[in-house]
Amino acid sequence: MTGVLEISSIEKTDYAKFFKENGFLVVPDAFSPAEVAALRAETARLCRGEAGDIAGVTPASPDETDDEVISRYLCIHFPHKLSQVMFDTLKHPKTVEVLQQIIGPNVKAMQSMLFIKASGKPGQAWHQDEFFIPTRDRSLTGGWIALDDATTENGCLWVIPGSHKRGIIYPQHPHNDHRFDCTGEAYRFPYKDEDAIPVEVKTGSIVFFNGYLLHRSLPNRATSGYRRALVYHFMSAESFLPWNPPQPGETMGTLDYRDIELVCGEDPYAFKGVKSAARPHVRPSGEGGCATADKMS
Repeated sequence: MTGVLEISSIEKTDYAKFFKENGFLVVPDAFSPAEVAALRAETARLCRGEAGDIAGVTPASPDETDDEVISRYLCIHFPHKLSQVMFDTLKHPKTVEVLQQIIGPNVKAMQSMLFIKASGKPGQAWHQDEFFIPTRDRSLTGGWIALDDATTENGCLWVIPGSHKRGIIYPQHPHNDHRFDCTGEAYRFPYKDEDAIPVEVKTGSIVFFNGYLLHRSLPNRATSGYRRALVYHFMSAESFLPWNPPQPGETMGTLDYRDIELVCGEDPYAFKGVKSAARPHVRPSGEGGCATADKMS
């Protein structure tokens, strides 16, 4: 993996140590070719509108090929709400094995995102996931599953190792950089683009990254093909998730978003129940303007 820390030989007992120091971790060969094929098939089914209603998805006609259909979209949020395969993948044994080491025994998930990123589609500017999804204990962790080889040519992740350590959420501002989608860009951080490294990974790998880690991706500059990735966000089940405004009778101290799925262990707040709130939708890529861009990364 050009330019990235060589971590394929890390022992399982060192996952937590490496993650704590660098803010990210690559686990190669976590998913089998058959598992990847099933997720790719689900990607086509979702984009064709065959799995259920997704805001921004236009049902495909029978004469359109899968390639013609999926290339329309950059990212679909909350695909696990409609796809049983993607729902089940939340609790994949390899994912659980690592999460239990880097977060703890009790882990919940609150989001999934399906990135397709066909040739020519934009990337996303520098950002921290905790800017969008606040956790009270800084346990937010992304799990990025590569459904294609991710390379510098087709728009792999770039990370700034160690940028999570200060525990600072940097501000964001709008940008006019057409290399990126409509999401804002982090700034006022003490790092340069030259501090970043590309995370080039093979199909079936998982990239875990801390919610405070600065990361971005560049456009897919390959002449054809995709850089598909299925991304989940996880956190400690012990922590509240203040992800939406307080409702009557709530305070900021007790605010807890409950559209979650327990991934492993126990949920100490199970007595609150689970409430379905999020709806699957397409993320605006910027090609049609950013006025209606979704603000949840």
